[in-house]
Amino acid sequence: MNWRSGGWEPSDPLEARPAPAEPAIGALFSPGNDGDPDHHCSGVVVHSPAGDLVATAAHCVYGGGFRTNLAFAPGYRDGIAPYGVWVPTRIDVDPRWTADQDPDHDIAFLRLRRPGYPGQRLEDVTGAETIAFGRELPTPARLVGYPNFSEQPLDCRTTARPAGPTQLRLDCADVPNGTSGGPVLTDGHTLIGVIGGRDGGGDDETSYSIHFGDGVRALYERSTHS
Repeated sequence: MNWRSGGWEPSDPLEARPAPAEPAIGALFSPGNDGDPDHHCSGVVVHSPAGDLVATAAHCVYGGGFRTNLAFAPGYRDGIAPYGVWVPTRIDVDPRWTADQDPDHDIAFLRLRRPGYPGQRLEDVTGAETIAFGRELPTPARLVGYPNFSEQPLDCRTTARPAGPTQLRLDCADVPNGTSGGPVLTDGHTLIGVIGGRDGGGDDETSYSIHFGDGVRALYERSTHS
């Protein structure tokens, strides 16, 4: 598969650019006194049986302890949360992340509810991306996220390539802090990664994600069936 046969063109130049907000992708907030801006990471709604699941990077929710006051605003733009604000009822991270922040396990799944709207399901409001495991590389991919100090998302169309057996490499400039946890998508709406992993997600030229293999599949299944 290549970009043109899939109907996408790579970003030209290969740099992230402001993008329209999308219902299933949002900003992750943790307001407090930790010195971070209010929204410090990104996340994506993932299809699940209960319709309440978001994927993000583990380092967005756990670093020596779980972050408090977490809230997810899907489709966030310019200070407005058009699909409401959702808070975790459960957070699942791999024990290998909590033990020593192993970058090969930088993934978290959050189950969410909307305060004041009992019974409302996140996925019914926003739609969801479908998660895929063991995707063959290289493959066309789009990364999306919310920079710390921006009130709108950015995206970049590039190619996901292997970076060793456990990581994806996505070459694209100008993907700043805050985009961690944002989705890596292929085939339009198939989630194959979240920004994170090696070097905390990358640098000014390259972003990373862990490869979604059997470990991520097990964590996803635990988060949806427990």
